[in-house]
Amino acid sequence: MAFRRPSNGRSPLVNPQRQITSFFSKSPSSTSSTSPLLSNSKPKPKPKPTPTTPSPPLTKRTNNPPLLLTPNPIHGHELVDRRIRVYWPLDKTWYEGRVTSFHKTSGKHLVQYDDAEEELLDLSKEKIELLNDHPKRFRRLRRFSIQDQDDDAGGPGQGNVDKNAESGGDDSADEDWGIHVEKEVIGDETDDLDLVDEDEENTVAVKPDLKKRKSSGMKLDSAKKIKTESFMDLSRASLEPINNINNNFASGKTSAFVDNVLVGDKAERFTTREEEKFKFIGKDRRDAKKRSPGDENYDPRTLYLPPHFLKSLTGGQMGKFYELFEMDAHVGAKELDLQYMKGDQPHCGFPEKNFALNVGKLACKGYRVLVVEQTETPDQLERRNKEHGSKDKVVKREICAVITKGTLTDGEMLSANPDASYLFAVSECYQPSGKQHDDRVYGVCVVDVATGKIIIGQFEDDLECSVLSCLLSQLRPVEIIKPIKLLSPETERVLLRQTRSPVVNELVPLEEFWDAEKTICEIKEIYQRISNQSVKLSLNESIPCASKDCLPEGLSELMAAGKIGCYALSALGGILFYLKKAFLDEALLRFAKFELLPCSGSSEFTTKPYMILDAAALENLEVFENSGSGDAKGTLYDQLNRCVTAFGKRLLKAWLARPLYHIDSIWERQEAVAGVKGVNLPHALEFRKQLSMLPDMERLLAHIFSCSEANGRNSSKVVLYEDAAKKQLQEFIMVLSGCELIINACSSLGVIMENSDSRLLHHLLTPGKGLPDVYAVLRHFKDAFDWMEAKNSGRIIPRDGVDKEYDTACSMVTDIEWSLTKHLKEQRKLLGDPSINYVTVGKVSYLLEVPESLCGNVPCDYELQSSKKGFSRYWTPAIKNYIKKLSEAESEKESKFKSIMQRLIGRFCEHHVSWRQLISTAAELDVLISIAIASDLYEGPTCRPLIVDPSIEDEAPFLAAKNLGHPVLRNDSLGDATFVSNDVCIGGSNHARFILLTGPNMGGKSTLLRQVGADVPAERFKMSPVDRIFVRMGAKDHIMAGQSTFLTELLETASMLSSATHNSLVALDELGRGTATSDGQAIAASVLEHLVNKVQCRGLFSTHYHHLALDYQRIPKVSLCHMACQVGNGVGGLEEVTFLYKLTLGACPKSYGVNVARLAGKFLSPPLIF
Repeated sequence: MAFRRPSNGRSPLVNPQRQITSFFSKSPSSTSSTSPLLSNSKPKPKPKPTPTTPSPPLTKRTNNPPLLLTPNPIHGHELVDRRIRVYWPLDKTWYEGRVTSFHKTSGKHLVQYDDAEEELLDLSKEKIELLNDHPKRFRRLRRFSIQDQDDDAGGPGQGNVDKNAESGGDDSADEDWGIHVEKEVIGDETDDLDLVDEDEENTVAVKPDLKKRKSSGMKLDSAKKIKTESFMDLSRASLEPINNINNNFASGKTSAFVDNVLVGDKAERFTTREEEKFKFIGKDRRDAKKRSPGDENYDPRTLYLPPHFLKSLTGGQMGKFYELFEMDAHVGAKELDLQYMKGDQPHCGFPEKNFALNVGKLACKGYRVLVVEQTETPDQLERRNKEHGSKDKVVKREICAVITKGTLTDGEMLSANPDASYLFAVSECYQPSGKQHDDRVYGVCVVDVATGKIIIGQFEDDLECSVLSCLLSQLRPVEIIKPIKLLSPETERVLLRQTRSPVVNELVPLEEFWDAEKTICEIKEIYQRISNQSVKLSLNESIPCASKDCLPEGLSELMAAGKIGCYALSALGGILFYLKKAFLDEALLRFAKFELLPCSGSSEFTTKPYMILDAAALENLEVFENSGSGDAKGTLYDQLNRCVTAFGKRLLKAWLARPLYHIDSIWERQEAVAGVKGVNLPHALEFRKQLSMLPDMERLLAHIFSCSEANGRNSSKVVLYEDAAKKQLQEFIMVLSGCELIINACSSLGVIMENSDSRLLHHLLTPGKGLPDVYAVLRHFKDAFDWMEAKNSGRIIPRDGVDKEYDTACSMVTDIEWSLTKHLKEQRKLLGDPSINYVTVGKVSYLLEVPESLCGNVPCDYELQSSKKGFSRYWTPAIKNYIKKLSEAESEKESKFKSIMQRLIGRFCEHHVSWRQLISTAAELDVLISIAIASDLYEGPTCRPLIVDPSIEDEAPFLAAKNLGHPVLRNDSLGDATFVSNDVCIGGSNHARFILLTGPNMGGKSTLLRQVGADVPAERFKMSPVDRIFVRMGAKDHIMAGQSTFLTELLETASMLSSATHNSLVALDELGRGTATSDGQAIAASVLEHLVNKVQCRGLFSTHYHHLALDYQRIPKVSLCHMACQVGNGVGGLEEVTFLYKLTLGACPKSYGVNVARLAGKFLSPPLIF
């Protein structure tokens, strides 16, 4: 019998989905067979599948009449090379193929199906048909790429459960999770599908009139039209990968291109089913106000749902499982390798215990996941029906979480990546006046939800958006939030160029992307609620208030700034609206750590604490990303990153993105790095070893803070079948243990203060200063309960005196039990028999058992409950009263016992400022030790750079280095070569401020520039502070932003000319190469003249325009240098150049470009250059 290999859980219709819609509905068919549309599986009644069984294609039944119907088929070689159809009884479908050979020994024919897979069959036992001898042309299901805006859904959804869930709430054994579903939760969009002939498969066909299938989330009691939020998709897993954001970023559109196909009649059946069921998302699609796509006010984020569709909605959570339906199911099968369930409706799922892992995978792949949870038990449903006189048969469900890259706070995927996942909101004020120097004002808000950090600020920027570009290149946000159609084209181009395929969320101005006034009102309202709750709970340290409105200090300062901070507050409003729809706004703000953006305001550089590295400098110097693969390998961050904690790695990135500028701060950090070297190094390494055992404490701490208040999936009304409380308890104990480890490790490291005078180290390691004095607080939690026992059992057994509420409840139970004992003694005395005692029969307790001989003497108020031979059992009125009180007291005790963990976490959160400071101290120590270790790994001599204040020494800005090496390049990466160090002197009283660098191609000019652009090893290094580094190096374009190579080069140069100051450092590499020689030389000469005479900053200018060297031969402000080379006669008398890579005084007469061409020509056969 023909046998079909079981599916591995991946449907042939597993194609990338842009934004998937979950339509949870009953299967239209009562059959329980596997959906022929979605699964490759065509099972036969055979005990075990063979691993070599082929997969015949799903082909449409031919209209050609069969030549022969063979219930008793032909045997032997007669069928070889004939086309046949094999009938599969369970699928009730014919599959076509060709007989390729006959095995005489086994009597079986080898059938090759039309999808090229083969199977050995005994055709005498199969029902087959002979066909005309020409192959059928397949029709393949193709998805057309349709561009559209992000679509989301919002609002709580209520739904139904299956019968099993109503009875017990557990349907884990239900083989068909979707049969009894009576509630539907809605998602968003998918791509259009069409069938094309196989010989047209390579033709790219895009139907302009096709619309993406979309649907909106809704409450079941909603009316005809449902408005969705721009970033929410109502479904168990509504998913949106952003694959081609760079193509449509400015318009907020995305597209997904598909390379997978499905063949056969099942694909046509699926397409037909979709078209019949979801007609309202086809060509007749309307928004919530019934406007067609052609209407200028059409809102693509909303969808009109017909009344008949609303009435048919069913679906929801299936007990212990999370399920994906319809288009979502294909994503689940593709991305998570889930198995399709039985039934005609496509659906798949996973158990609750795998929630964090699977949702993390989907979010990290760019999908937006909306979670709907059961929020009512069957008992609560029954009580609700009685109270309201309703006849609902299904429990309530509600949207409880919206999870994306930027809102992911838990899971293995997040733990594996220490880099921050930033949400980035931006607002802009730009009114072009036609003038040359129109400035624009930006307000930005950056949020790391996983750590609870909020960075907010407002700043002026130039026409090229240099500061915004710098911020984006430093942060690389994973999600961007912006107002629809309000940003200028220049800003849109910067968002495109300086990001790495983020998820883009466009919000309606004012209504969703709030202005400053509405933001202030919302924030004050939230913090007022938090403050009221804190008063009720007597929290000591809930919010570090700086005003009567109970606002955090940084936020209060920004609000007081008035118009100066209005755009920043508007950006914060956009973030808050987004987080509110994800159920994260109040949880985040309760313990948020606000920071003002360093570039905020309009103060001069002298008041700024950091040096500025703009986007071009970060890219050209390869600080975080290399120019090859774009990852961190071979970068300055990779060289210095020896941190052992995730929070230390994040701090190191922040330090590299914003180097210190103030001399005192620089000296302080240098002293600290030196303080963990030498005799103190063994102690530092031991400290580092202890820190390596820590989890990501910063994120874990923020997660504990967010769980202290019931919201989202942590809400008390959410019905979870896995022991979520046990997991939360384990995380809490992990945080407590981690804090204890940090305190002990810092205490041990304190011995290095005896051998170091570093003020920073003394501050960090002194309790009550940089190291918060939390030992007593931690001791309280240590004494409160047994951490190890609680971690293993999942329950906290508090010791006496730890929890007053629990102790009071226990005392009430004890008092009532004592009263019952006292009453027993009174009854014994009354009846004169000390043998009378309490007994328990079944669930009935405190029965007064009296001997039969005394039954005639019992008082008349005794109530007989039961009897046995020789005894009668009674309740007295007092016993009944005590039992009632005891039941209530025990219920109260159980309630207090269950809530002990939440109360302990609440007390822990009272000291959240101290815990955060403890983690910050550990991170700073980790980074200092990392820098110290990395400096010892440099090849060649290293030194501590001497940073001097030029105002004290009355000297012009300068930089002087002896034997300057490279921080990343190592000899083992150079093959047989050795890196050549150089001496560099720029500025000061005795040297020129600019070096005009010439030399042969491949002579090392660009490498020298990179050396100066970073803090690198040297035998001696001395310099005055640099407020900003500009680097123009290499040839690249930004075609997606409409910028050619030459335009990109000149834009970066223009930024230098407009922003460089007397204290800046400039490095220009071969400016003007992208145009004609005369034009390029004129541009290079003009730029050099401006930097030397107008700006008067330090810099290096490498060029192949040798005429420039002649112009500056006698100008002392410019030093003429070249990268040395040795020229001799090679084979055949040809000129041969040997590169010496040594910086040498004087200009080089030529560039020897033909020599490089000859080197490249050696790899051609025959060579073109001789």
